[in-house]
Amino acid sequence: MKYSEITEWLFSQLPMYHRVGKSAYKADLDNSKVLDKHFGFPHRNFHSIHVAGTNGKGSVSNMLAAVLQEAGYKVGLYTSPHLVDFRERIRINGEMIGKKDVVEFIENNKEFFEELKPSFFEMTVAMAFDYFSKRNIEVAIVETGLGGRLDSTNIIDPVLSVITNISFDHMDLLGDTLQKIALEKAGIIKPGIPVVIGEKDKETRKTFEDKVLEVGAKVFFANDYFQVPYSILSGDDRQYFQVLRGKKTAYPELCSDLLGLVQRKNLPVVLEVLELLKMREWHISDDNIYKGLANVKELTGFSGRWEIIGRNPKTVIDTGHNIDGIRQVVYQVENTRYRKLHVVYGAVNDKEIDKILQVLPMDAIYYFTNAKIPRALDAKMLAAKAAFYGLQGSIHETVTVALAAARKSAQADDLVLVTGSTYVVAEVI
Repeated sequence: MKYSEITEWLFSQLPMYHRVGKSAYKADLDNSKVLDKHFGFPHRNFHSIHVAGTNGKGSVSNMLAAVLQEAGYKVGLYTSPHLVDFRERIRINGEMIGKKDVVEFIENNKEFFEELKPSFFEMTVAMAFDYFSKRNIEVAIVETGLGGRLDSTNIIDPVLSVITNISFDHMDLLGDTLQKIALEKAGIIKPGIPVVIGEKDKETRKTFEDKVLEVGAKVFFANDYFQVPYSILSGDDRQYFQVLRGKKTAYPELCSDLLGLVQRKNLPVVLEVLELLKMREWHISDDNIYKGLANVKELTGFSGRWEIIGRNPKTVIDTGHNIDGIRQVVYQVENTRYRKLHVVYGAVNDKEIDKILQVLPMDAIYYFTNAKIPRALDAKMLAAKAAFYGLQGSIHETVTVALAAARKSAQADDLVLVTGSTYVVAEVI
């Protein structure tokens, strides 16, 4: 079979949660354990770092991978969802899994998959771990899909666990309070394995502290160790951070090619994880940290987070899609110079769209659209909801048409922003 036929089979036979929603989600680890045994427990052949969280886990995972690559390690990176090509989910030192490897994995195991009927995500995790093992990687950065406790990745025994932050998302699956969501994320915490938590939040702190006490693990709240109170964007598309460790400056003039101001929250998590690895005698120098963080996109292929894709007018894409993510995007907009704001906006139908619409800028011109996925919220319905909250704009049948209209209307010193859904951004890319 050709690669295109294989991916078509994957998407049709094994529904993707990100495309169709709740019906594709399996709330147990039974199939994951069967797959793990079938492939000979491949995750036992390499170290791993497990990363969960509502937002920021993609940035944290890619930053960690970049630094470890610079330190000379052979690094596997498993993330989701993909933007353009399925193979983005599985990388080694920034290189996507080969088309031939995907084809052979499916062809050699297709009969077994058709009998077991795993979900798309369960099968993809198995593919990643099998590929990492066969390629003799040293460490894998493994990002959860959603949740943690029942996530297909939660069969690993990592050297460290990471939970970036807790916010409202996927409440139909994870719970309708921050404490319930935190408990699901805390499911990746293992006995004796240290966990780094991104934020010491009063609503979720006790949930994590109770969990580590229950399983016998140590917890490290990242912002107890590192703080990033300030950053500045340079003319060469770099973000320079002021990093404090206590009251003292740490990592002076540390910079990254990731431009989102939200990286001020993610960076302490990354630095604390690296500190703990160094304490365990992992060979990571300050030079590795500087070079890795300065070249994340080049080293790992990461994209889609406040990424500039055009000039005159400045055009930015950002995959912010839940209430916390959109608040971060709005904060970024408020700290960006422009004459007029044009927003190409599309959403999926299972988000808290009313809450999100209330935080979007009212003085922008909107171009409402929808991505070509079953979960997409119809652009006409989206525009009607937006109008109720005072957001005005036009309706466009496709993302491509919406972006073209925005860029045509905008002047050279305007800002064009594409956001609201990973799949809206994916169609732009």
